[in-house]
Amino acid sequence: MKIALSAQPPFYLPSVVRSHGWIQLSPFLADDHTGGFTYLIQLDTGRVAEIRIQEAQGGVSVAVDSPLTPKEQSEVSSKVAWMLGLDQEFGTFYALAHDEPKLAHIVSEARGRILRSATLFEDVIKTILTTNTLWSATIRMNRNLVEQFGASLPADPARIAFPSPERLAATDEETLRSSTRLGYRAPYILELAHRVASSDLDLEGYKTADIPTLELRKHLMAIKGVGPYAAANLLMLLGHYDFIPVDSWALKMVSHEWYNDEPVGKAQVEAAFERWGQWKGLAYWLWSWSYNG
Repeated sequence: MKIALSAQPPFYLPSVVRSHGWIQLSPFLADDHTGGFTYLIQLDTGRVAEIRIQEAQGGVSVAVDSPLTPKEQSEVSSKVAWMLGLDQEFGTFYALAHDEPKLAHIVSEARGRILRSATLFEDVIKTILTTNTLWSATIRMNRNLVEQFGASLPADPARIAFPSPERLAATDEETLRSSTRLGYRAPYILELAHRVASSDLDLEGYKTADIPTLELRKHLMAIKGVGPYAAANLLMLLGHYDFIPVDSWALKMVSHEWYNDEPVGKAQVEAAFERWGQWKGLAYWLWSWSYNG
């Protein structure tokens, strides 16, 4: 079956897909031919479905591999709308960026939306897996999690959805350390799964919580394994752009852009984008950097 979903204009699906590296992480699978992607989603009923997302007039078309009940259709529609930020509007940011050459591309390419997973639980885990490691290791750890603990698509057992909190909570730290090879992240992932599965932590509620960014940041940083960098990334995914996810790449980019490759710190990165106020994280994210080494 197919579901049509509309998006706030301007919208360009390939810009969302290419917004960061999530498209390289299971259960995402890029479709280079259409500029869209497929994704394995585990519904609230426990059922696993494959969804194929392509751009359509005014939004996207969502093809599902099998019929859905009305409740399942509503869930898929809601989660795809969240994943793509279909209701997000960037007019204020576009106006601020109008005269900045380094952001001249953002309107024509409909940039601003950042690809999300179906659940914030998945996004928090993936973000933790990016810390203090190479991207290749992030891909490996995420793939191990999916293959070892995710539920399979009935029609193709090789296709697997991201693990549910309940499934991860049922494992143990030693398995996550040695078999899944998460290293020091293992207890963080396990505790997060326990807290979400037991309803001690309502991560999904943060998607619509009407609370100030600083308070939301405190909630995120109360999650073990989430420090300032990870919290800034998660805030961006939640549509809060007040903080910059400063890592070694950010330091290198800012050093080359404004400091003649001299060493810089977090303060210099923050200062470089301070004038963008509540949009500084997004301005940093979409900046057209001169460094290409």
